[in-house]
Amino acid sequence: MEPLTTTYPLKYSVPKARVVVVFLSMVLCTTILCLLQLKFFKPKIRDFYSFEVKDSRGRNISLEKYRGKATLVVNVASYCQYTDKNYIALQELHREFGPSHFTVLAFPCNQFGESEPSSSQEIESFAKGNYGVTFPVFHKIKILGSEADPAFKFLIDSSKKEPRWNFWKYLVNPEGKVVKFWRPEEPIQSIKPEVASLIRQIIMKKREDL
Repeated sequence: MEPLTTTYPLKYSVPKARVVVVFLSMVLCTTILCLLQLKFFKPKIRDFYSFEVKDSRGRNISLEKYRGKATLVVNVASYCQYTDKNYIALQELHREFGPSHFTVLAFPCNQFGESEPSSSQEIESFAKGNYGVTFPVFHKIKILGSEADPAFKFLIDSSKKEPRWNFWKYLVNPEGKVVKFWRPEEPIQSIKPEVASLIRQIIMKKREDL
């Protein structure tokens, strides 16, 4: 005689399995939506003035304060064959056109011939003491390679021109777009007409807005 066995229906196994499947599906959908958001809706840096940099003392500075001006961005060095000529000419340019509608922004870099070995504060003191510089001299940065400063990388990517030495110059318009660049050996006289043109546009726009 066969033993009696009692079989109970698995009342809860199927519903539980369905709950787990639904839960996992929801988690998967949420993850996919988050990834899509990160990819397609991540805020993008639109222009040069959208970046933050550090001043010579290491404090964060928003470049937004220069929006609306014509800006000449330069990678500078203290011990270079172009140092004297460029610092003197850049200060003359800044004095002639700045500071209301134009400014020079100097970014020290030691990647070219190790010609900027000093600390950021020493570099600023050197520029002010020897050349009477009144334009901003920022924290020493790297402009080439994986550690390149994002603001300077934007200039390079926009212009498709990477500095090969000290004192490359990028002219940025009031909206933060790169409009022209110059190599270190090119005279400041070739830059003046471009700066003057941008300043005229700024003044005309201000008059129109009145």
